[in-house]
Amino acid sequence: MAQLNTWSDVSAIANNIQEDAYFIVREAAIMQNFVTVFGDMKGGNPRISYEYSSVDAASIAETDDLTSSAFTPSAGQTLTPAEIGAQFFISDLRRDSELPESIMTDAARELGFAAADKINNDIAGDMASLTGGSVGAAGTAITWGYVAAAIAQARNASKSIAVPLVAVIHGYQAAVLAKAASVAGATVITTPATNDSITKSGITQAFSFLGVPIYQVFVSPDTGVDFTGGVFPREALALDWRRPIRIEAERDASRRGTEINMSGVYAHGVWRPALGVKMIFDAAAPTS
Repeated sequence: MAQLNTWSDVSAIANNIQEDAYFIVREAAIMQNFVTVFGDMKGGNPRISYEYSSVDAASIAETDDLTSSAFTPSAGQTLTPAEIGAQFFISDLRRDSELPESIMTDAARELGFAAADKINNDIAGDMASLTGGSVGAAGTAITWGYVAAAIAQARNASKSIAVPLVAVIHGYQAAVLAKAASVAGATVITTPATNDSITKSGITQAFSFLGVPIYQVFVSPDTGVDFTGGVFPREALALDWRRPIRIEAERDASRRGTEINMSGVYAHGVWRPALGVKMIFDAAAPTS
């Protein structure tokens, strides 16, 4: 009697793939750890930020009567959700020729990393829209002086030295800084845990400078081989999850195989762009 490929077999594979894909997105999409993350909405409705008018304190005399100031909101940034997706088609012949664990592992890793790469690339691209200041220029080599200037501008934008900041640069730019890591106040991070992280996620802390951790990310530079990074607090950028990564299996009898579909819905963009400072530098591959 011929062996039947039942739905229970396909369903079991899909469920395990989904669990592995969730884990990889949580571990590998590291850029989301540096931004404001929302998860309280569903669907495609945009999320709009509102900013209130500010007020300045003034000196008053003993008999002065205080006057009320306006405190009204105005629309700021808009986050518009979009859907991402990817698919594998596994033929019956291949499935029957490999161990199910092999198919699950390979599919989960690839679908998970594809989602993580998309999230990292999207958020990294948002740094070019930071408006709190700009340091460097296309074709310029990164230096510790430039990084110090960006940190100072970001501190000024936040009006506080207590607001936690992060700096994100390209890994090729980090290689340039590594040659001059002896600058006062800079520390190179070389712990085993960090080295493990770079293998796992493609982004990791490389330095600590003036109290700010500097992370490196490996996403594609622009066509001019430049990369725009930034120094910013969590509030500057945002990721708005509307539907977590979903993995679904669908049997295609006429093709004699199974589709494994990955999809997710989220929005991303600047949220408080005036709090972040962008850094534009050359990101050519290092040769020495």
